[in-house]
Amino acid sequence: MREDGTVPEPTFRYVLSPLMTCAVETERHVAGFGWDQPPRLFALVPTAQLIAAEPALAEQLGSADPDGFTAVEQDGLPTADSLEELLGQIAWPDEVAGTAIAVERVVVPPEAEQDLPADPQAALQALATHPDRTEVRLLVAVLRDGETTTALRQRAHDDDADVALGQDIAPGLVEALRATLR
Repeated sequence: MREDGTVPEPTFRYVLSPLMTCAVETERHVAGFGWDQPPRLFALVPTAQLIAAEPALAEQLGSADPDGFTAVEQDGLPTADSLEELLGQIAWPDEVAGTAIAVERVVVPPEAEQDLPADPQAALQALATHPDRTEVRLLVAVLRDGETTTALRQRAHDDDADVALGQDIAPGLVEALRATLR
């Protein structure tokens, strides 16, 4: 209670897990490059382990939480015709605690998938031009211990404050990433 007799509004402070913190930071990094990007793949390494292996990175990582994770982008991804094919070619060494991928997708309401043309290319075109489509970027992160999180940013609401976090946003992509860790 304040001196004037009023009760202050409670303040809530959300505490994110190390994986969620890493996912949010990685999603913001990817967002800094704008839209229309190809998939971007990251190894998630415990920050303390990374600094121990590469002491010169300590200064570059600055105030990074040593109990957290650092996302290390993977350059030179193998050529693949689909995301599934790409992830099917990926396997991580034991030093990698987890993985994350950023992908852009077009989402449509379920009813938009009814009456699609039989031709896959025509169906894709119909979905891409559907008036109720929503363009999104997903950053899906998975740890070997089973923890997962997904950050979702809509192109129409492209602001860090409007990024949604959840665990069940992209279950298929979560499972595909889990397979790369086995």
